Parts: sequence; structure tokens; C-alpha cells
Amino acid sequence: MAREQLTLSQIRTRYVERGRPLPVELETALRSDTRPGARAILEQVARRRRENRAEGQRLRWMLEFERALWARNILVVAGIDEAGMSPLAGPVAAAAVVLEPGWRAEGVNDSKQVSPERRVELAAQIKRDARAWAVAFSEPDEIDRINIYWAGIAAMRRAVEALGCVPEHLLIDARKLRDVPIEQTKIVKGDERSLSIAAASILAKTERDARMVAYAHEYPGYGFDQHKGYPVREHVAALRRIGPCPIHRRSFGPVQAALTSE
Repeated sequence: MAREQLTLSQIRTRYVERGRPLPVELETALRSDTRPGARAILEQVARRRRENRAEGQRLRWMLEFERALWARNILVVAGIDEAGMSPLAGPVAAAAVVLEPGWRAEGVNDSKQVSPERRVELAAQIKRDARAWAVAFSEPDEIDRINIYWAGIAAMRRAVEALGCVPEHLLIDARKLRDVPIEQTKIVKGDERSLSIAAASILAKTERDARMVAYAHEYPGYGFDQHKGYPVREHVAALRRIGPCPIHRRSFGPVQAALTSE
């Protein structure tokens, strides 16, 4: 179909809803079109361009730590983050991700800032494009034995060890792995400031969520597929009503309270 034959509805579908780049000659034609629909299309295209520029700037900012290392020819940089420190049930998950230098993907951010559907899409893209990635867990019995902080550290260490390559540098969200002999940078709010850590955050979150959805079938009644084990009101009520199941963290206060009331 020739461009000059497109209706405004077809133009909107193709270049606004589907997000295709608006050809220069068609944009010129729209600017000379006095119909309100043509002006609306131009405004929507301009808004998308502003959003794309802002996203590009955000992603460049989130590569600040990685770019500084790449400039020193330190190319195997692993971002590390965890998910599931505060739930009452299930494992804590940690991921390590080595991005290819210069890689970026629209929408990669702290996993808490990304919708569940988009997290799944980004996780697949990260796994496909990363130089290396790994996810590891610390199970509830280990959490109860060594406490949640050290369980998170253990999961992070396992994720690094499972990468299949030895990183030259680790970027870690607000922690250090003191028993790992690799140069490290501890970054407060790292999942908001480093693309590598944000990518790890997404993998840790999606892998842990998948585990909890599976547990919902094995241990019905708690709603693990909905709240993923976090201490929301519905979960605490179910814990009091049914009692703890094998994946509950018995060292956590609400679980202890449910055990003593049995």
C-alpha cells in the first residue's frame, strides 16, 4: 500500500500503536494536514521520541560503573543481586550476570520497578544476550540455620561460582562477598544504578517467582502463586489458619508465632 494512500487510522496503527519509525515524507505530509487526527498523531510520535531519548539517557547513566571498568579493559564484569530476603516462605535467590560490553535493553531496571510480564520478557532477552548468567538459591532450612543475611551471601557466592567463567570484577547491590577473591564494587541501590545489577535483579526475581508458583500447587491454601511468600495479610492469615508448611522459614517471627499456637 502506497504511503500517500494510508488513512489516518492506518497511520496511527502503524506508526503510533506499533511504534514503527515515522518516515520523513509522511511526517512532512502530516504537518501540512490541518485535521485534528493528524496533529494528534504527530503529538503522540513526538511524545514517544521524548520517552525514547529519556530511556536512552537512563540506560547510559546505568552503565556508568560498567563503562569505567570496560575503559580499563576489564571486560568480564558480573552484576550480582538477590531476591526474596523478606518472604516468610521459600528460598532466597541470587543471580550473577555478565553483560557484553555496550549491551543495553529498553526497560531493564530494578526488578521491583518492572511489571511481572515485562520481567519475564526481559529475563528471556538477558539470558539470550548475556555473555554468562547463573541463578542460585539458599533454601529455607539453610536460611533458618545461618540466618537470612548469610543465606543471601551464600546464594550470591553460588551464583558467581556457577557462571562458567571467572569474572574480573563484581558489581554487587549494597554488599561484598568477602570470601570471593575477585575485585568488587559495593553499590548502594545498585539495582537502580547499574545495568548489570538490574539484569541480575530481574533474573533472581523471575526464577524465584517461578519456584513459588510451582510451590503453590504443592502446598495449596497459602496463595504462593499470588504473593510469592511475602508477609502480606492474606499469607499471614493462611499461616495462622493452616499452620506452616515445609518451605516456611521457621526462624521468622510470624512463622514462629504460628508454630507456638499449634
